[in-house]
Amino acid sequence: MVEINHSSSPNQMCLKPFFFFFFLSLNLPCLRANELDILLSFKSSLNDPLQFLSSWSSSSNPELTADVCKWNGVVCDVSSSRVISLDLSGKNISGQILSSDVFRLPFVQTINLSNNKLSGPIPHDIFYTSSPSLRYLNLSNNNFTGSVPKGFVSGLHTLDLSNNMLSGRIFEDIGSFSDLEVLDLGGNILTGPVPASIGNLTRLEFLTLASNQLTGELPVEFGQMKRLRWIYLGYNNLSGGIPIEIGDLPSLNHLDLVYNNLTGEIPSSLGNLRELQYLFLYQNKLSDRIPASIFGLTKLVSLDLSDNFLSGEIPESVKQLQSLEILHLFSNNLTGKIPEGITSLPRLQVLQVWSNRFSGEIPANLGKQNNLTVLDLSTNNLTGKVPDSLCDSGQLDKLILFSNSLEGQIPPSLGACKSLERVRLQNNRFTGDLPRGFTESPLVYFLDLSNNQLEGNIGARAWDMPLLQMLNLGHNHFSGVLPDLSASKMLQKLELSGNRFTGKIPRGFGRFSELMDFDLSENEISGEIPGELSSCKKLVSLDLSHNFLTGQIPSSFSEFRVLGDLDLSCNQLSGEIPKDLGKVESLVQVNVSHNLLHGSLPSTGAFLAINATSIAGNDLCISSDNDTENTSGLPLCKSVVRKKATKSWWFIVSSTLAVVLFVLTSLFLITLVLKKTTSTFKVTRVEEDGNTWEIQLFDSIFAKSFTIESVLSSVKDQNVISIGKKGVLYKGRSDGKGMEFVVKEVKNRDLSPEISEIGKICRHRNILRLLGTCRTEKVAYLVYEHVEGNRLSEILHGLSWEGRKKVIVGVAKALRFLHLRCSQAMFYGQISPESIVVDVKDEPRVALGLPGLHCMETACMAQETRERKEMMTCKSDISGFGQLLLQLITGKYPADVESGVNGSLVNWARRCYSDCRIDTWIDSSIDTSEYHDEIIKAMNLALNCTVEDPRDRPSAQNVVETLESIFGISSSCAPGFKKFSSP
Repeated sequence: MVEINHSSSPNQMCLKPFFFFFFLSLNLPCLRANELDILLSFKSSLNDPLQFLSSWSSSSNPELTADVCKWNGVVCDVSSSRVISLDLSGKNISGQILSSDVFRLPFVQTINLSNNKLSGPIPHDIFYTSSPSLRYLNLSNNNFTGSVPKGFVSGLHTLDLSNNMLSGRIFEDIGSFSDLEVLDLGGNILTGPVPASIGNLTRLEFLTLASNQLTGELPVEFGQMKRLRWIYLGYNNLSGGIPIEIGDLPSLNHLDLVYNNLTGEIPSSLGNLRELQYLFLYQNKLSDRIPASIFGLTKLVSLDLSDNFLSGEIPESVKQLQSLEILHLFSNNLTGKIPEGITSLPRLQVLQVWSNRFSGEIPANLGKQNNLTVLDLSTNNLTGKVPDSLCDSGQLDKLILFSNSLEGQIPPSLGACKSLERVRLQNNRFTGDLPRGFTESPLVYFLDLSNNQLEGNIGARAWDMPLLQMLNLGHNHFSGVLPDLSASKMLQKLELSGNRFTGKIPRGFGRFSELMDFDLSENEISGEIPGELSSCKKLVSLDLSHNFLTGQIPSSFSEFRVLGDLDLSCNQLSGEIPKDLGKVESLVQVNVSHNLLHGSLPSTGAFLAINATSIAGNDLCISSDNDTENTSGLPLCKSVVRKKATKSWWFIVSSTLAVVLFVLTSLFLITLVLKKTTSTFKVTRVEEDGNTWEIQLFDSIFAKSFTIESVLSSVKDQNVISIGKKGVLYKGRSDGKGMEFVVKEVKNRDLSPEISEIGKICRHRNILRLLGTCRTEKVAYLVYEHVEGNRLSEILHGLSWEGRKKVIVGVAKALRFLHLRCSQAMFYGQISPESIVVDVKDEPRVALGLPGLHCMETACMAQETRERKEMMTCKSDISGFGQLLLQLITGKYPADVESGVNGSLVNWARRCYSDCRIDTWIDSSIDTSEYHDEIIKAMNLALNCTVEDPRDRPSAQNVVETLESIFGISSSCAPGFKKFSSP
């Protein structure tokens, strides 16, 4: 919203039609009484909880105007004592404006009712009957509904109806407001095209139509509004090209067309906008090169062309942008080197060019003359060493360079960079030790150095990182004992897998009260598992597999509250599995294979339908009194025959009492568990702002801090984290210090009963967890866990083959879980890069619960036509997975080939696989020489998954086994499986 004061001077008032003011002069006493009546009538239709309007009352004083001029929010002209301004903004007033009389106050120039809770339609005749003296009208940030009123007010300078719920089209005669300087209709539900008559607003300076549902092309008549300084049309569905006529606006300072479907080239005429400071065209479908003229806009402060299909190189002329502070070019197809000219931009603070195809080295002087605070060059093809100068400004807080081919040591200067907060250097070729001081960064809360070749005994160092929340050192060559991280009390995720760490797990790790994810797998850790780990009450995933751990599984593990994934496989653990471990209601995945365990498998919880591979390599059995189906493949436990002995009466009585007590205790515990589960999953109703909300929550921790207000307050533009074809995602946080979550608005009809099954049942490390649902008669929301990461569609082209393999295997395992482990077979059917989030550990998370998901009571049912069968059986999931696999291999989306002769991505891939060399269909960013055999076999699997007849497609279990074979992933603990063997 833009506000401009347009109060009229006495001379301007004299320009009003003479007969109107002559009439007023003859009726002043009547008009004074009329002003009071109008205002009191307006007050009577409002709810005023803050009592701001308490001063509005009639008086016995014959000088009525004196009373009116003293009322809160009312301003009168000093000389005439007539009401010229009514300002009730931000007073929590609600109700409906039942009459347009308040807009008829004869001398009123300003009416501001913004930032309240007014509702209902805006009076339809407001623009036909309003006072001709009205200059400023602001009804923004309310709950007005209906359409934008028609008509016009001669002389109106500012019209702000933004952030309401107005619908319908912008009326064609909008151009009749010929005196308008500010027009803001943003944040509504307006549809249809932008009327061409808008070009008649030749005095307009600020135009905002953003955050609506406008369609069609931008009118070329924009070029007629020569005074325009601000154009904001983002977050709509506008299509076509950017009119070249926009380049004819000499005063334009701010051009924002983001989140639309604009296509074609960026017009070179935009280079004529010499006053332009802000150019935002991100999240469109613009293509071809960035015009050279753009780099001649010397007043540019912020340039954001990200999330398009732009190609070509950035020219050295970028150095002309001496005022530039922010440069966003990420998620395009830009190539060549990062130009040296960028290093000479003195005001540059933010440089983000990730997910392109830049090659070569990072400019050696980057940061030396800049004022860098954020640098993100990730997911490119950059090589060479990292410059020493990146933190020369002393202000660098985010350094993101992951998924390149950078090498050498991490510069020592970064160890001395005390401003750093977020560092992501994973998936490169860094070698050597960590720089001195790197483990004592006072502000770093996120540090990921995984998948490099770093080494050294980092356990011997001092670790003083009090704000650290996420630490990933996985898959390097670090050795020695585990680091002492006791100073990092806020740690939430700790990933140390795939190194050469030795020694024992410190008992102090049990003091990480915020820890949710702990992965110590593929090391050489020995000794017993400390029972103190159970004190990590927020732990969701614990992986200690592929080590040399001994002793028993701690009985205290049954005290975990939210643990969902436990992997203790490939160790030397002995004894029995604690019986109460099966009573951890949150536990859905357990792997204790290849240890020295014996005895009976627990007959509750996650052990009821455990996969045979998850318990293989032990001496376990299943109890004969277990009435559930034996899916584990274990033999029945042998009965132990005991000699009968004469027992004394007291022993019999005490034994009987003990049994009775045990039964009663068990029943009590079972009742508590059932009650807790029922209270979490049940549908509750809450009244909020006059609406009845039906709420169903699936997570006991989230339920403790959940309020409907926290969900509704998150659905705001400033909280948008993603906008895709399936809607907008918002980030929120439950009350207090609660969980972060993601909210997605869906159509009410799509919130089917099957959705609740997803929240209750589908919990897997590769499935995005559904925390709850909220609905009224008008709107519905899905609430998911918040996962730090990116949509696969945003980073696909920058992923290495190793990264793609991790996505492929993770999604396949998610499908296997859906098909085999859920009580009802879940069929997703719409697997795509848009529906997959890749987290900070490069693990994929499939988002369920969107329209297109179907639930069937039994797997692979087919009772209707072949077309129906294709849509509704689990084999359609396999086809969707095959198409995803094709996209990951070829780098192409279905839209890239649909217009061709072959008609589909599958047909195109089949032809290329048969008739063409591998380098003609493989994604050019993948190194085919190193992974040739894997790629060929993966392509063959993708084509098998997409054969026409669903009966010929493999099952999800077959797919996982095939992938493990292709990629050399072993499910056993055979010698050589560990990434690093003992010296």
